Amino acid sequence: MRIGLPASETLQGGFLKAFVLTVLFSVFMFQLLRTVGLRAFSMASETYMSGTHSAAFVTCPNDTVARDLARGIVEKKLAACVNIVPAIKSIYEWQGKIEEDSEVLLMIKTRSSKVSALAEYVRSNHPYEVAEVISLPIEQGNPPYLKWIGEVVPE
Repeated sequence: MRIGLPASETLQGGFLKAFVLTVLFSVFMFQLLRTVGLRAFSMASETYMSGTHSAAFVTCPNDTVARDLARGIVEKKLAACVNIVPAIKSIYEWQGKIEEDSEVLLMIKTRSSKVSALAEYVRSNHPYEVAEVISLPIEQGNPPYLKWIGEVVPE
């Protein structure tokens, strides 16, 4: 029987296991911790984390459809704001022919996490066979405005 400190091989083996586990944990948790940290910093300093919000675009055949969609999108908290841009001209290929139409454009400001639900709402309520719903992440902007979007549109 041996009394006293463990052999140095046991200490080194335990240290090595702890080190490997720490490294593995750090690698797997890095992205989560980074995201949480950036969001916390963003909230505390009123700065903005790039890509948290998106601007989405939808074309409509007329002002009536545009207003109905815009109102429904805002009422359902899928966006904080929808701008209706009248009188755009769209030239596109459809079913093998070049088409030219007057349309109305919706510019929609929302959370990036809401884009899928927004697209589903538009598909379900839009008269076009294939409705345009595209979005771009907002990289920068006026922090108070972006904060307002986050307050109006729940996660």
